[in-house]
Amino acid sequence: MSDIMRPMSFEQLLNWTLTEYKKNGTVFGEHHPYHADSKYNRTIFERPLETPAGPAAGPHTQLAQNIVAAYYTGSRFFELKTVQIMDGEELSACVNKPCIKADDECYNCEWSTELYVPQAMEEYIKAWFLCKVIAKEFELGSMDGFQFNISVGYDLAGIKSEKIDNFLNTMQHAQDSDIFNSCKEYLMGHADLFEKVTKEDIESISGDICNSVTISTLHGCPPQEIERIAMYLITEKGFHTFIKCNPTLLGYEFARKIMDEMGYDYVAFGDFHFKDDLQYEDAVPMLTRLMKVCEERNLEFGVKITNTFPVDVKQNELPSEEMYMSGKSLYPLSISLAAKLTEEFDGKLRISYSGGADYHNIKEIVDAGIWPVTVATTLLKPGGYDRMSQMVSLLEKENVVFTGVDPKAVRKLADDARTNPHHVKAVKPLPSRKMKKQVPLLDCFVAPCKEGCPIHQDIPAYLQLVKAGRYEEAMKVITEKNPLPFITGTICAHPCMSKCTRNFYEESVYIRGMKLIAAENGYDALTDSLTAPAVTKSGKAAVIGGGPAGMAAAYFLRRAGMETTLFEKTDALGGVVRHVIPGFRISDSAIDKDAALLEKMGVNICFNTEITDLDMLKNAGYTAVVLAVGASEPGVLKLEKGEPINALEFLSDFKAKDGNLDIGKNVVIIGGGNTAMDTARAAKRTKGVEHAYLVYRRTKRYMPADEEELVMAVDDGVEFMELLSPVKLEDGKLLCKVMKLGDYDASGRRGVVETGEEKEIPADTVIAAVGERVPTAFYESCGINVNERGRAIVNEETCETSRAGVYLAGDGLGGPATVVEGISDALRAAQAILGETLVRDFEPETDEDTIYGRKGNISDKKDGGEESGRCLGCSGICENCVEVCPNRANISIRVPGMEKHQIIHVDYMCNECGNCKSFCPYDSAPYLDKFTLFADEKDMEDSRNQGFTVLDKDQVKCKVRFFGETYIWTKGEETRIPDGLQKLMETVCKEYAYLLR
Repeated sequence: MSDIMRPMSFEQLLNWTLTEYKKNGTVFGEHHPYHADSKYNRTIFERPLETPAGPAAGPHTQLAQNIVAAYYTGSRFFELKTVQIMDGEELSACVNKPCIKADDECYNCEWSTELYVPQAMEEYIKAWFLCKVIAKEFELGSMDGFQFNISVGYDLAGIKSEKIDNFLNTMQHAQDSDIFNSCKEYLMGHADLFEKVTKEDIESISGDICNSVTISTLHGCPPQEIERIAMYLITEKGFHTFIKCNPTLLGYEFARKIMDEMGYDYVAFGDFHFKDDLQYEDAVPMLTRLMKVCEERNLEFGVKITNTFPVDVKQNELPSEEMYMSGKSLYPLSISLAAKLTEEFDGKLRISYSGGADYHNIKEIVDAGIWPVTVATTLLKPGGYDRMSQMVSLLEKENVVFTGVDPKAVRKLADDARTNPHHVKAVKPLPSRKMKKQVPLLDCFVAPCKEGCPIHQDIPAYLQLVKAGRYEEAMKVITEKNPLPFITGTICAHPCMSKCTRNFYEESVYIRGMKLIAAENGYDALTDSLTAPAVTKSGKAAVIGGGPAGMAAAYFLRRAGMETTLFEKTDALGGVVRHVIPGFRISDSAIDKDAALLEKMGVNICFNTEITDLDMLKNAGYTAVVLAVGASEPGVLKLEKGEPINALEFLSDFKAKDGNLDIGKNVVIIGGGNTAMDTARAAKRTKGVEHAYLVYRRTKRYMPADEEELVMAVDDGVEFMELLSPVKLEDGKLLCKVMKLGDYDASGRRGVVETGEEKEIPADTVIAAVGERVPTAFYESCGINVNERGRAIVNEETCETSRAGVYLAGDGLGGPATVVEGISDALRAAQAILGETLVRDFEPETDEDTIYGRKGNISDKKDGGEESGRCLGCSGICENCVEVCPNRANISIRVPGMEKHQIIHVDYMCNECGNCKSFCPYDSAPYLDKFTLFADEKDMEDSRNQGFTVLDKDQVKCKVRFFGETYIWTKGEETRIPDGLQKLMETVCKEYAYLLR
C-alpha cells in the first residue's frame, strides 16, 4: 500500500456527493446535516459567516472531500491545511506513518499538506465550488455563508517562492486559473444534475476565495522573521492576518506545573523549545506593531492560539522521536495563553482559537469573544465530522458583533480548565479498548462491551429492554448467562464498560447500573415465572463452595436438568462477597436475592458443611464435582521486623463486628489492588481510626486497582503514600524506602529505583493486601496435580483438573479473580460436564435511524432509561473506522442480501495516518486489514492488502487478492472467493461506481 493520496477529479467528487445524497441522505458518510439560519450570521474579514467554527489546518482540510464533509455537518470557517515550499513526496518522506494517535489526548507527527502545493490549491478550489453548490442544493445555508482561511509557513523565503506566491495569488483571485474555470465549466455543462442550483447561481460563484491568512512558523523561528512574514502578507498581499502562537510563550515552569497538576506528568518535554521559541517579552511589542499596521490598512489582525506543542515520544505512541500534543491536554495551556494575552491587550487583540476546543467548552470560548474556533482532535474520534453539527448548534446567537475579548471570562475558563473533568487526565492509564481478535473481511460489526465481558453478556439487548421499561424481559436476557444480577449489578468490575465506544465520546454507558435497574424492577416478575426444571440428565453434580463461582455453577447445572447439590461451609451463600467485602460496598439483602434464584431453580443447598474428601462424594454417587473453594491462603509480606495483619482477615472481622475493632488511630495498608482499596476504606470507617495510609511502591497510575475503586478510596479520605517500599514495623512506625520512577522500558512502563532516602509513617496497625493464594495443599490431598506455582493444572477450555470429573472455578483456579470471571469459569465447567451449550445469545433490534441519530452526539445524561439510550448499538452498526477517517477512505457499503453493512477501504484516499487503528475494536488496522478497493493494478501491486481493482464494471470483472493469491474474477465464474466478497465487489461495480476512478 502507498501512503500517497490521489485526489479525485471534480467530476467524481460531484457525482459521489449527489449520488450518495439522493440514495442515502448522506454526504461522504455524514448523517447530520446542519441547516444554517441567517439570523445567526456573524461577520469577519468583511464577509458573512454562518457559524464561527470549523476544522483546523490539519487532516480535515487536506482533501476536497474532507472539506465538503465538514461543511455538510456545520463547519463554516475552514483553516486550510498549511502549505510550504517543501511538499509532495519530499515532505511525505519526512512524515513517519502512522502519524496520528487520538484515542485520548491526541498526538501527531505531521504538520503540512502532503500534496504538492498546486494539488493542494486544486483541492481547495474544488471544495470551494462543491460547498457553494451543495449549500443551495441541500438547503444548508447561503452560498456565501462560509470562508476559507489559508495557512502558510514556514519562512519568508519559502512564502516568497514562485510556488507559494502563485498559490497565494490564485487563492485570492482564482478567476483566471485553469482549475477554477474547469470546475465552473463542468457545473455549467451539468446544471441539469441539480434541482435547486441554477446556472445563474453557478455564474455567481466568486473567484475571490481567500482574503485571510494564518501564519504558521516552525519552532525556533526568530521574532524578526515572524514579523517580516506578517508585514509581507499584510502590506504586499493585503491579507487579514492571524499569527499562530505557541504555548511555549507561557514558559517551561508554568507548562510543566499545569501538566503535572492535571495528571499529565508522564508527558515528557524539555525546556529547549521554550528557550528557542518566540519569547513573551518579544511577542507583545511585535503584536502591538502589527495591530497598528493592520488598523491603518483597514485589515483585521489577531493571533491564532495555538500552534503545536512538541513533546517527546516515550511510550511508543508514534514512530518518531518527537510528536505534537493536542486535544484535552493542550486545552489548559492554550486557554491559559489566551487569558494571558487577553489581559495584556485588555481584550483588544482578536483571537482565533484551536487547542482542545470541543463540545464541552466551545460555547464558553465563543461567548468570551474568542472566535472563530477550529477543531481537529474531537473530529478524529468516533462520530467524526458528525460531531460538528452538535457543536455549532451551541453557538447559535443573534446579532453578534465582535467588540473584543472578555478578559474575566477567559481567565475563568483558564482557571476552571485545571479541574475540569473533561480535561483532567484519568487517574489510571486507559485500559486497552481492543479485542484480541483480527478484524474479519466481512460482517465486522460487533459490540465491544459484549466481547469484553468474560461471559459475553448480551449487553446491547438488555440495555434496549431497560430503555423500553421491559424489565422482566431484560432480566431473562441477563440471567441467561448471569445468575447473579444483584451481585454483578452492584460490584462487578465491569470490564464491559472499559470497552464501550462511548468512552471515546465522554464516558461509558453505565452498563453495571443498568443491570441493577433491571434487577430491581424485574426481579419479582422473573422469580414468579421461575420453576425448578425436571431432572433430565444422568448423574448428579456436587459443587463445593458457595461463593459466586459455586453459585453460578450450581445454577447452570440445575437449570440444564441435572440434580445438583451445593456444599457451603458457612451458614450463608456469597463467599467473599458476603463475608469479606464490606457492607458499604454491597448489602446482604442483594446477595440474598441472588441466592434465592438458586433455590427457585431447585438446587440442593447444604450449609455448614465442609467437604475435605472427594472420594466421599464419588462414593455417594456424585458423577461430577466443581471445586469453587476460593483463594483462601493468605498472601505473605515479609518485613524485617513486625507482622502485618492479613487483609481478608481484617475485612472479615470488620464486617462481622460492624467496624468495632481496636486497631489504633493510624493504620497502614500495604498494596495497590482492589482488595487494598476495600481494606483502606474499611479501616477509615473503623472505630477510633483517624488516618488510613495506603503505601505502594509506585504511583497511583501504576496501581493494579480499578480506577473506580481507587477514586472511591480517595473520596473516602484514604491517604495515599506513593513511591514507598515498606521495610519494618517498629515502635508504632512503619519504616519505608523512598523510591522514584525510573526510565521507560520498551513497553512504555516505568520501573522504580531506590533513592537512598527513608520515610517513617505512624502505624498502630499494618495490614497487608498483597494477594491471596490458592489452596495448594487441599488440591494435592484430593489427588489433583499442581504446577510449580501451586496452582491446579486444568484444561483451559473445560476447567477440568487432572482428576477426571473434577473441575475448578473462581478464585481457586488462578488466584483472586472478578465475580464475572468466576461465572465464566462456572459456565465452562458446567458445559463440559453436560457436553452441551447451556446459554443462547440475544441480539438487539437495530434501528438505523436511532443509532445514526446517536452517533456524533455527546451526551451528559446518566440516569435510568435515558442512560440506556446512550448505547451506540455497535453490534448492529459500528463504523468507527468510517467515522474517524479524515479522508473518508473507509466506506460503509450496503450489500443486497447481507444483513450488516460492509466496510471497504479505498486505497487512493488513504495516507496511512493510522487513526482508524486506534478506534477499531479489533486488534487490527482497517487501513491494512479490511478488503481494499484499489484505483488500478499498479496500486494493487504496491500493496499487500487483500482487495480488488475493477477491470470492467459492466461485466463485474475484477483483479482480486485473497489469502495471498491473486485472481482475475468475473461474476458468475466458479471461484474460491467467498460469496460475500463476490457480492461486495458486484455491489461496488453496480451501486457504488462513483468510487471507481
